[in-house]
Amino acid sequence: MQTTQDKAHGGAFCAAVRKLATLWALFGGVVLLLVVGINMVSVIGTLFGMSFPGDFELTEMGVAVAAFAFLPFCQVSGANVTADIFTAGASPRWVARFTFLGALVAFVFGVILIWRMFHGLMDQRAYDYTTAILAVPIWYAFVPVLASLALLCLAALCTLIEEGRVARGGDAHV
Repeated sequence: MQTTQDKAHGGAFCAAVRKLATLWALFGGVVLLLVVGINMVSVIGTLFGMSFPGDFELTEMGVAVAAFAFLPFCQVSGANVTADIFTAGASPRWVARFTFLGALVAFVFGVILIWRMFHGLMDQRAYDYTTAILAVPIWYAFVPVLASLALLCLAALCTLIEEGRVARGGDAHV
């Protein structure tokens, strides 16, 4: 059964996207913690004359995966950077219109990035590119990035639904 908040915010679909975006952001946080751990081991290891081969390769891939994993959560939670100075005196309908426009831009860029990143993944696989030291296939990092972008598009779609309703004069946020 849908709650009042679910109905006001795009229904069960958007509630599911919100939950998935939150879980995906937590995944990104775990990846980032692993990157920090790898860097700590690397730095501490150098104090004792030991190295951690490929630490920068894992850092590069891990930070990229984590950064993209946070994008859907930022979209569904309204945590993207905004210029509140321009909207401080605006009505909720105008703020919703600006947010709608921002969500539309996020959706379009998400689709473009999926398209281009998919082709990048295919190139990385076709040419068998790997990291220099660990020989990890680079295309591995593209898979969670593409998943993040797909979830970003879904999150932007939810924002479009929710803010479109408010912009047209429907129910305001609960």
